[in-house]
Amino acid sequence: MPTQGAGAGPGYHPHDADEVRNSSIGELMRSVTTDLSTLMRQEVELAKAEIREEGKKAGKAAGFFGGAGFGGYMVALFLSLALWAGLSNVMDAGWAALIVAVIWGAVAAVLYSMAKKNAEKVRGLKKTNESVQRIPDALKPHPQEVTR
Repeated sequence: MPTQGAGAGPGYHPHDADEVRNSSIGELMRSVTTDLSTLMRQEVELAKAEIREEGKKAGKAAGFFGGAGFGGYMVALFLSLALWAGLSNVMDAGWAALIVAVIWGAVAAVLYSMAKKNAEKVRGLKKTNESVQRIPDALKPHPQEVTR
């Protein structure tokens, strides 16, 4: 039996020249169709495996980003408390808390403004919509008209 070629999956059986010469066109077409079907199934399975692997990596990275975000939040919280306590040494604690709150309000306003500008730049699926509009009418689905 001939050896499998590089990259051939399980169930792959290469055809030798005598088999091809002794086969009808129908048998050859059936063989090509079967081989293409097998190839497509194998490619889909490979894509699924790659997506699963990349998904695991992305999930792990997202977890680390989440942990880093929580750590940053804790740093901001305790720095805010330290600023409040420090200002409380030179003024009333209520005024010190108000100053810290106003500082955080200003930070929030700047971040909101930046987020709004970036959100306006998001165009959705503009390129996909443009390419779909270029599909010739002959290839677009047409509802079947029923005549009675």
